Amino acid sequence: MKKDDPLKNPIIVAALALSASLLWGSAFPVLKISYVELGIEANDVFSKLAFAGLRFFGAGLLLFFIMRFIFKKRLRMDRKRLMWLILLGILQTTIQYSLFYNGLAHTSGMKSAIIISSANFFVVLFAHFIYKNDKINLRKVLGLIAGFTGVAFANWGSGFEFDFSFKGEGLLLLSTVVAAIGALLAKKISKEVHPFLVSGWQMFLGSLILMGAGIPNIPGGFLKFTPLALILLVYSSALSATAFSLWYTVLKHNKAGEVTIYRFMIPVSGTLLSAVFIPDEFLNIKIVIALLMVAFGIVIVNYRRRNRKVVKE
Repeated sequence: MKKDDPLKNPIIVAALALSASLLWGSAFPVLKISYVELGIEANDVFSKLAFAGLRFFGAGLLLFFIMRFIFKKRLRMDRKRLMWLILLGILQTTIQYSLFYNGLAHTSGMKSAIIISSANFFVVLFAHFIYKNDKINLRKVLGLIAGFTGVAFANWGSGFEFDFSFKGEGLLLLSTVVAAIGALLAKKISKEVHPFLVSGWQMFLGSLILMGAGIPNIPGGFLKFTPLALILLVYSSALSATAFSLWYTVLKHNKAGEVTIYRFMIPVSGTLLSAVFIPDEFLNIKIVIALLMVAFGIVIVNYRRRNRKVVKE
């Protein structure tokens, strides 16, 4: 009898997916502090693209080092697989983060968190039409509603405005569509390529374009790093390498629509960590209620998988 795959165990899946989401959430305060340390102005798009490029370039190199010297795996790819990885890098790193950083410059952080969370909906929707075994059901609908409502509640405030502009909210919405497509493409590629290599090549290739677009156009010539900014760059590269690797590993062995629900923890953990590390940001009852709602959504979405573990897939 075939031994159960541990990466299909709901507890392990939850631990890995939540770890990736928490790491991504930590990027919010890290990036905000980094911008202050580097002196990057709110409208300085090219400096942000350059910083993002350096971050993902470092993350890609870190994964290459791990694969080559720890796991003793070859880094070379055949032409067909490399073309898929180039496409993923352009989608998941270059285009997504170009849209995100440009849109974020013209939108409030609160609205950005809500809009970015819609990537989860797009993955569930796309997976419904792509995979025969990943259809939308009532539990998923209830879980998505609970999770998204919790994220919205966590970010709701007196300054919330319902205005919409293409250069702000529009670009952020487009970035979530790209992120959803990239997640499904990563699942496909990870069936033939080690998830760490998928992450490494995706970030490395995408970062080259980001740096190529950002570095030549930085006001003042180049980013001026303080010791703290350099430490945060190293951390942000490490968190990207770790988070993407964990996420792709989970995607490889599970349904995209069900795993993606854990990404609702990204804005929630980002808000929580920002309250700890960013001055003038603090927790309130709304955040606590939002976290409970998100947790409820996760339980509902995964309840069916736990109770049908004995059924062959």
